[in-house]
Amino acid sequence: MSNALTDLLKTRDWLLTDGATGTTLFNMGLTSGDAPEMWNETETDKIRALYSGAVDAGSDIFLTNTFGGNASRLKLHGAEKRAGELSRMGAEIGREIADKAGRTVVVAGSMGPTGEIMAPMGPLTHEIAVEIFHDQAEGLKAGGADVLWAETISAPEELRAVAEAAALADMPWCVTMSFDTAGRTMMGTTSGEMTRIIGKLAHQPVAYGANCGVGSSDLIRTLMGFGKGSGPLIAKGNAGIPKYHDGHIHYNGTPELMADYAVLARNAGATIIGGCCGTTPDHLRAMRAALESTPRGPAAPLAEVAERLGGFSSDSDGTDGKGPTRDRTSRRRARV
Repeated sequence: MSNALTDLLKTRDWLLTDGATGTTLFNMGLTSGDAPEMWNETETDKIRALYSGAVDAGSDIFLTNTFGGNASRLKLHGAEKRAGELSRMGAEIGREIADKAGRTVVVAGSMGPTGEIMAPMGPLTHEIAVEIFHDQAEGLKAGGADVLWAETISAPEELRAVAEAAALADMPWCVTMSFDTAGRTMMGTTSGEMTRIIGKLAHQPVAYGANCGVGSSDLIRTLMGFGKGSGPLIAKGNAGIPKYHDGHIHYNGTPELMADYAVLARNAGATIIGGCCGTTPDHLRAMRAALESTPRGPAAPLAEVAERLGGFSSDSDGTDGKGPTRDRTSRRRARV
């Protein structure tokens, strides 16, 4: 299936995606507990600024402000019947910004998890999950998104539901899981297991990988655990580790550290590289400059990754058959 993302991948050996949506919107005045997706209707200039910030910093791909735009999440705000509409609005603004960029920029329709536990452990059935994701996917498609982008997924069952919804919408898609629990997702999935799950899907993603998690060093280790898969790998790591200061969450990763992370991620096998929580346009500019100026090299040993980006959050990421034990050593970080 030809689309803007696959076409761009044919011309480049790496692409830069965007940074943090939440961090940027909170800096613009979003209040904790509010639904960011409402701003697609009420604060359109701020959403334009969000997207433009990534494009101006050099991103080849940016995600729409629709992470929590599914009916399950919007139900918390009494807006579950507006999931498709609010997603369409977020994509329409994105299409506007991409079309005037003067170069090819891919609009990726962000689809976050439902926030529910999938059956049989929880109440959310596969059929209902597919319906929820399909509703949002159709809104993103109508708004002009080039590709669907499911992110921060934890459960294999939810990943499969997104895949089916993307097929029903006849849309290309990407997916990232969050390996934030001693190298595994919250539901226990390892990076190697994700590769095996992806390989069995009828509707294959354009790319897959990891986002968020703990720190950038953990994400590099996760990349190495994917093994040989069926498509390009995505790396969207956080800008360091969050710290609570003066009533706000701050991430301690500098632009220099994220530039180093970007190069390490590319060398570890990632084709699509960006940031997640705490990643600002300043980080993105440094990441692009590093990717453009640094020749591709071999994957760094894990000891070198820890030396350059900081220690890992656990002794193992689960791909070696060991259990998820927490690392009790200090988390020394370089250049932060």
